[in-house]
Amino acid sequence: MNKRVAALTPSSILTFNQKISKIPDIVKLTLGEPDFDTPEHVKQAAIEAINDNESHYTNSRGTLGLRKAATHYLDKKYGVEYDPETQILITAGATGAIYSALTAMLNPGDTVIIPTPIFPLYIPIAMLGGATPIFVDTSDNGFILSPEKLQQAIEENKDTVKAVILNYPTNPTGVTYHKGDLQKLADVISKYDIFVLSDEIYSELTYDGTHVSMGSILPEQTLVMNGVSKSHAMTGWRIGMICGPADVINEIGKVSEFTITSATTNAQAAAEEAFKNGMDDAAPMRSAYIKRRDLLIDGLSRAGFSCPNPNGAFYIFAKIPDSLNQNSVEFCNQLADEAKVAVIPGASFGPGGEGYVRISYAASEADLKKAIERIQKFAEQKV
Repeated sequence: MNKRVAALTPSSILTFNQKISKIPDIVKLTLGEPDFDTPEHVKQAAIEAINDNESHYTNSRGTLGLRKAATHYLDKKYGVEYDPETQILITAGATGAIYSALTAMLNPGDTVIIPTPIFPLYIPIAMLGGATPIFVDTSDNGFILSPEKLQQAIEENKDTVKAVILNYPTNPTGVTYHKGDLQKLADVISKYDIFVLSDEIYSELTYDGTHVSMGSILPEQTLVMNGVSKSHAMTGWRIGMICGPADVINEIGKVSEFTITSATTNAQAAAEEAFKNGMDDAAPMRSAYIKRRDLLIDGLSRAGFSCPNPNGAFYIFAKIPDSLNQNSVEFCNQLADEAKVAVIPGASFGPGGEGYVRISYAASEADLKKAIERIQKFAEQKV
């Protein structure tokens, strides 16, 4: 058995979700799973591909049609320009992009700077490559990585650091980075021979203004990861992408080819349609998420919770009231058992997460109202 694999534990998020799913009448606000359906025109594109017997391997980098559609989409949306022939790779979801990129990039003994709280997937993948995660707690800065903290982390590890992870709008906090924030980080990063892995899968779920891609600010050192999972409610279709300098994409492409050969053919056809003719498919979802966010924040504040106002994604990172159990794992187990509401412990997201819970509002308004009522009653009984 690979010792690095043996040292890893299963995802605490999925493990907790599976555990509480057995509780009768539980309201689950745990996973980042949009409750919207994939747009009809996108589904029809996949059906047509199946009927046309498009059931064979594609180019390992993805069909050229999809790569062209994706690069056009990114250019129109965020002003980032990539050559579809050499600078983009279609992956098995954004997860596939993260895995292939870190595997291609890392050697044993390298370090990766990871601002936390953050979606924990990056951590075990870095460790599988023999690298060491360097955590930078952002909880004292509104959950935004400051250039000063980044500079310090790089300097303390400058002989080993290979990459910096950015994820925005951020899972679990819903906080995003604006152009000024990104420019300050780019000013620091540009002084070093390192890469930024910019996970922008929630880019279309930016509420205030337009999403700014790190690829538009520091293109020569940035690998942009995105896909159709959140923008087009296509989580199960498993189509992601990674874009960046051609020589780096070439190396990442080797890993992806050895891992999956190529992404599913009819799913690529669906993603091509999504990018071509679904430029604004996320708009109604975004409006619904804003309404749900406001509903949830109001209800949580009445129960004594405080949290940063999310300006993207579909998560609230709520501070547990001082009157309740501050151990997030114990609190979430208690909330599930006694109030029949399931949320994710903040400890799952790294340093700065303890004392918080992540609440997904990618759920129906009816479920959110039921959860709020139960959480408020639970909090009142514990005072």
